[in-house]
Amino acid sequence: MAIEVEPAVSPYLIVDDAAAAIDFYVAAFGAEELGRVPGPEGKLVNAALRINGSVVMLNDDFPEMTGGKSMTPTSLGGTPVSIHLTVTDVETQFQRAVDAGATVVAPLEDVFWGDRYGVIRDPFGHMWSLGQPMREVSPEEIAAAMAAME
Repeated sequence: MAIEVEPAVSPYLIVDDAAAAIDFYVAAFGAEELGRVPGPEGKLVNAALRINGSVVMLNDDFPEMTGGKSMTPTSLGGTPVSIHLTVTDVETQFQRAVDAGATVVAPLEDVFWGDRYGVIRDPFGHMWSLGQPMREVSPEEIAAAMAAME
């Protein structure tokens, strides 16, 4: 019998301490742990969480599997990727993440595309943006706001 699979795109995070990361994501974002696969020396080979209705996967760093190079944002000097959460109460969600140990990168503000929006960095180096749509903004208004920034 074939397994039916729903197509999806899921971020897969590499962290220094996957068990601690799971605890952080539960505290910061209300994540639901879907499962974990323990590996050697207590490290997690794979774990899955549901955050804001979507699956986020993660595992501990295994440099021996990547040519001896650590692949965490901390070891790489940062990350060019930000994971975005659209939420219904951005003030509460943002503060919850900060209270759980996130660092504010960009404080919450009302932005030109109509969201209340801010960015945090989790304790493992991953960037998360949080936004709440506050008003409808036309493409013309967005273009005018962008032109005014030049």
